[in-house]
Amino acid sequence: MDHLAALLDGPRARGAFLLRSILDPPWSLRIQDEAPLTLVALVRGEAWVVPDTGGPPRVIPGEVVAGSVRAVPGDVAGGPVRMAPGEVAVVRGPEPYTVADQPATPPQIVIHPGQHCTTLDGEDLYQEMDLGVRSWGNNPGGSTVMITGTYQMAGEVTRRLLEALPTMLVLPGGPIISLLGAEIVKDEPGQAAVLDRLLDLLLISTLRSWFATHEAPAWYRAQSDPVVGKAMRMLHNNPAHPWTVATLASRVGVSRASLARRFTDLVGEPPMAFLTDWRLALAADLLREPGATVGSVARKVGYGSSFALSAAFKRVRGVSPQEHRAGAGR
Repeated sequence: MDHLAALLDGPRARGAFLLRSILDPPWSLRIQDEAPLTLVALVRGEAWVVPDTGGPPRVIPGEVVAGSVRAVPGDVAGGPVRMAPGEVAVVRGPEPYTVADQPATPPQIVIHPGQHCTTLDGEDLYQEMDLGVRSWGNNPGGSTVMITGTYQMAGEVTRRLLEALPTMLVLPGGPIISLLGAEIVKDEPGQAAVLDRLLDLLLISTLRSWFATHEAPAWYRAQSDPVVGKAMRMLHNNPAHPWTVATLASRVGVSRASLARRFTDLVGEPPMAFLTDWRLALAADLLREPGATVGSVARKVGYGSSFALSAAFKRVRGVSPQEHRAGAGR
């Protein structure tokens, strides 16, 4: 397993919120659901994503379409970003933002935590705007169609991934958007699982394109190194193994000093620090599972006892495993 695959194992959709919106202008949705990660795919029409940082759209020479500013694919603007059909926006929460037909259209609808939808005055709109299976909007024949997929739980394994992303990015979504659009309106056995996997596929393909075309984090670039990449995969695949720099170096066929120096130079931290972070990230996720004990989690992530895991968890994260689990349940 490479590091991107390992990180993406955290936000793997499990009953993710998915909705097709069909809208005629003017429309404006204020999103304050506090979701850690959201994908907005535009199927038809036009949409603007307006982050709370505000400010006017950035003018990009040669990219003016029909008198409006056009954000180039992948551009992350401080102000509004216009989406074209076939593009997907990846928005990192929990900060609020707005999706609208035009940046100046005032919000009419608020999306709250739990995907509760109301007017600005708090009046529930779910029934009023229901358009059928996973569909919602103000007109069943509306000019704009978009699909929203929301990852509603932030796993600790994803922290390193989320920190590597900008607040918002926009890229072409490819044929996955069409496939997702065809499947989202079906109501068949196992459909939720099908949609979860399609949402994952859209996220993975988008992030892979982003990291391939923009300044990727050090851990992503290090994966292509024949020595360090191999070492990282070993740590990911078997975190419970009693690794030392010496045993890891022996496995990848270099000296201990060479591995330590090369790993630190490329990844930005020594091998054992990287392993500790990975083990504790896994532990943070596992502690949230029903019936998990500190002792059972400790064995799965490479600590010899619950005391050893608790000490490391407290030292690195500032809270005990029990405090972390209690906080996750709030």
